[in-house]
Amino acid sequence: MLASLAAWVLVFVSIETGPRAAQLSKRIATSVNLTQTALRYTAIHERPALLSELSISEGLDVFVRSNADVVEPLPPDGYWQRVAQLLRFVLGAETRLAWTVNHIPGLWVGIRVDHETYWLSFDRHEIGLTGGLEWLSWGAAALLLSLVGAAVGVSYINRPLARLARSAHLLSRGESPAPLPENGARELRILNASFNRMARELEQTDADRALMLAGISHDLRTPLTRMRLEIELSTIEDDARSGIDQDLAQIDHSIAQLMEYARPPSAAPQQAVELSTLIQEITERERGITRAHGGQLQTRVTPNLWAYITAFDLQRVMSNLLENARRYGRHRDGSLDLYVALKSEADSVVIEVHDRGQGIRSCDLERVRRPFSRGDTARTGAGGTGLGLAIVERLVNHASGSLTLLARPAGGLRVRIELPAAQPEH
Repeated sequence: MLASLAAWVLVFVSIETGPRAAQLSKRIATSVNLTQTALRYTAIHERPALLSELSISEGLDVFVRSNADVVEPLPPDGYWQRVAQLLRFVLGAETRLAWTVNHIPGLWVGIRVDHETYWLSFDRHEIGLTGGLEWLSWGAAALLLSLVGAAVGVSYINRPLARLARSAHLLSRGESPAPLPENGARELRILNASFNRMARELEQTDADRALMLAGISHDLRTPLTRMRLEIELSTIEDDARSGIDQDLAQIDHSIAQLMEYARPPSAAPQQAVELSTLIQEITERERGITRAHGGQLQTRVTPNLWAYITAFDLQRVMSNLLENARRYGRHRDGSLDLYVALKSEADSVVIEVHDRGQGIRSCDLERVRRPFSRGDTARTGAGGTGLGLAIVERLVNHASGSLTLLARPAGGLRVRIELPAAQPEH
């Protein structure tokens, strides 16, 4: 747009120069001819009175020319040289022109009447091109109007795109946005219609998935419960009963993990929650479970830390991390020591879960984050589906956080979660 305005100014100036030079040279030539004629038919002793009258009534300043006059020639400017060329063509090639005479500015034209010579002076501002200030005001007005027009035009495009961006953001957070209006430009109508269709299909997919999960939970867990009851009532040996019961427990755990992974994250909260109190409540419940597994759970929680994550998603995150730590975090001597910390670092709230197990090799740290992937220690130890960390990472990413796996120098694994810190709600 700015380049177009600059080109418009250049074209306008180039177009103005030629016609204006021709028009003003004609005007000057007419004034010169009229002055010469008037002086020629006026007696010599009456000419001073005529010159005074011409200056007062017509604004034509005529001075007697002498050889002692200090004369400055016209500047090498394209416009003024064009005017001089046209004047000499009309008045004669011998016509003398000057930029200043005796240091008085103007456009001076030398004329001859009988045997006397005169200077006819014209005001440059009246015959020159448009001044810089006027051009500046015109350019500013054109630029302002262009910017206003561009802003109005762009708003017609940006407004539906901004609405689409907001709807896409709501959809990414698991919420159902209102249908977008399918009007406006053809491309926007097609885009909004495609987005509305995608949103409806995703909503239907979520509903189908919820129904499928409910069916799987009922159809698989009901036979498992009946099998456990039949085993308890059977007369098989205790070792066999214990082995079958462990297998059924493993199947039930795998079903629970698959259901947990398939369940979508909760809708993002509109208000911040106090993590310190939630972590205290969760770890208090998990401490009893850890104690039942023959281990201990220590905590260090910084008070009054807030973040945007739902209590249900935080419960799912901590349960999966602590369950993984209990399964794979035992020391070589069989002891189970777990540690949970909540602290503040810069603009983030950090949750860490430590164990003293054999850990995960550095080459496997990225791989075990993927669904159904487990480390070598996990494969050789207790069974699992390899979904725990994948569930945690998805829930943390949904809360705009990050998950990092680090090896502890003293042995074991350190899981670090960073969430954006929020201000306390009042």
